[in-house]
Amino acid sequence: MTSINLPAGFETASRRIFNKEPEIVLEELMASELRRKLIEYRIVDERFRQEYGMGFDEFKKKNIVGRQKHSFNVESDFCDWELAVDGIGTINKELKRILK
Repeated sequence: MTSINLPAGFETASRRIFNKEPEIVLEELMASELRRKLIEYRIVDERFRQEYGMGFDEFKKKNIVGRQKHSFNVESDFCDWELAVDGIGTINKELKRILK
């Protein structure tokens, strides 16, 4: 495990407010932030699923970007959607790893 030097204020607050060791509070904060980001990515994924009537893999397979003549909006949607789908996978893996 890597050692992290936390500011004294964090250590004091974690003990006074949360009644927990700073390392535990830090782990919980990390997990909470990852869950928040996961929700963001899921919202983006769902928005595009509804807009295009398909999932990202099908969107790619059907070459929607090419069919739409590489319009800026569709390419931008592709990039945002790809980031969201990749982020969902990455965050799920990280949550499993840190919550063992």
